[in-house]
Amino acid sequence: MAGLRATRNFLSVRAPVMRVRVAGVHGSAPRAEGAAMYVTATGACGTIGGGRLEFDAIERARNLLADGVRRDTVGVKLGPDTGQCCGGRVRLDLDLLDEASRDRILSRLDARARASPRVHILGAGHVGRALADAVQLLPLNAVLIDTRADELAQCRAGVETRLSALPEAEIATARPGDGFVVLTHDHGLDFLLAAAALARADAGYVGMIGSASKRARFRNWCAGPGGGVSPDGLTCPIGAGVTGDKRPAVIAACVAAELVSALLPGDAGRQEAGADKDTDLEYQ
Repeated sequence: MAGLRATRNFLSVRAPVMRVRVAGVHGSAPRAEGAAMYVTATGACGTIGGGRLEFDAIERARNLLADGVRRDTVGVKLGPDTGQCCGGRVRLDLDLLDEASRDRILSRLDARARASPRVHILGAGHVGRALADAVQLLPLNAVLIDTRADELAQCRAGVETRLSALPEAEIATARPGDGFVVLTHDHGLDFLLAAAALARADAGYVGMIGSASKRARFRNWCAGPGGGVSPDGLTCPIGAGVTGDKRPAVIAACVAAELVSALLPGDAGRQEAGADKDTDLEYQ
């Protein structure tokens, strides 16, 4: 959620802000229609695609601010003249945000943040903390859960941390469609939590750290008196489809990619198609 938080913080400072929005796209372009950035006299937040297009847009927005011009529209060919080889064309709308528009955007950003899928990271060890670091950059809400206060205290990511003596209770009260990543310090607890997440039957993702042998043991456990659930919906090992590297940060990066694929499968497609035409709800 770092992008939404950064935009909210940027707009909360009451300096004059020019919004630069991709209002039209023809052919290939760095961002789809609806992408936006915000520009002040001394800063900028968000992106319309980088490169010369963005550099020139920031300069134009600042000139408008300096001259007291409230609105402008510009068409840009993304070819040799701009040093970009996309080959398409974009139309940019630039407008000075008034207080009502700014407050409306802030309200919509808050609503989007609340509605974003939630990931429950069950275990605040090395990999759990690394996953929190990775997920904080994504359009996902993350909560890091552990029974150990000392492990939670080591988390530096901008995510919610929750000390819980009964982490299975956190699973029971989660929302439909939430994701669960199980990586505690105890294999028995891992099995109990993974089974609890699978038993919901409405999770968007259930993953458990481990190996092929741990997955086999879990399948056997599920078939016994302690299980009672099907293991078919479980991803284990987590993040194993990309690399065999077992460093926490590498595992976390691979798991983050799995979470995006599982929990945000239609988000990118809708954005690239320009489906969100609400000018007060630009995506980041």
